[in-house]
Amino acid sequence: MKQSEYQDLYDRLETPEDIDFLAENFGYDKELLLVVHTQRVVRDTTKRFYRVKEQAKRMAHQWRNGESFVDIASRMNFPATLTALMILEQQNVPRKQFWRNITDPTTVRDPKLRRELEEVSRADIIYSPEGSAKQYERGRWGESKLFKWLDERGIEYRTEKDLRKQYEKTPDTLLRTPIEWDGSKKFWIESKATFGDPVEIRRHIKKQLEPYVHMFGDGLVVYWFGYTDDVDHREPEGVTIADANPFEDQGEMSLAVPKLAAVPESSRTTRRVA
Repeated sequence: MKQSEYQDLYDRLETPEDIDFLAENFGYDKELLLVVHTQRVVRDTTKRFYRVKEQAKRMAHQWRNGESFVDIASRMNFPATLTALMILEQQNVPRKQFWRNITDPTTVRDPKLRRELEEVSRADIIYSPEGSAKQYERGRWGESKLFKWLDERGIEYRTEKDLRKQYEKTPDTLLRTPIEWDGSKKFWIESKATFGDPVEIRRHIKKQLEPYVHMFGDGLVVYWFGYTDDVDHREPEGVTIADANPFEDQGEMSLAVPKLAAVPESSRTTRRVA
């Protein structure tokens, strides 16, 4: 996707209702729109979190005087779940109790508070327990697609779970024998069930991809919902960015299936030293 098209989508996706509008009127995939909307909301929330938290006492006063969590959150243009959390912290409700209550509102004795927390969960599709579970499920979906693709080709690999005790940072798959991709050997593949815009890619490069190169050698990151393909992402040498197309059945007609690359044992060992 071109950066200009992506930016237009990003700017339009202010509310959950915008997801349905753009899907119905412009034919965009709803899951892609949800991903982009989520990235926008999470970034804005991270940027404004402490500024909003400074207003927690005032928000709690408004709530005690009859305003609902959702109404206050709407006025603050802030996720309803986090708004409710900040307000109830002012009421000396511990965080663990808050998350227990909003995850299972039947544990709340106060009928009014129970109804409000249920309303919060319906209104917040990102930070609510259901929204968080959806994001987790999306991540597992992407990993499963990658594992299936490797398994179908008989490519052996170790997963993040296999490597966790051995390395501080671990990609989703570390290949036992590298594959050839675009003329270079790839020792690992990272799955990202997000859209790779410049902000997302820069964050992943700094926190994950660059360390993987130093630890394991060259690798590949796949953004299952695409990436801005007309932007110089300045990825570190040795990292290739891909979208879902090469991993889909229809994609294999236009892109040869990467072949296993023969690498001397000494070279493989050296590349895997943390």
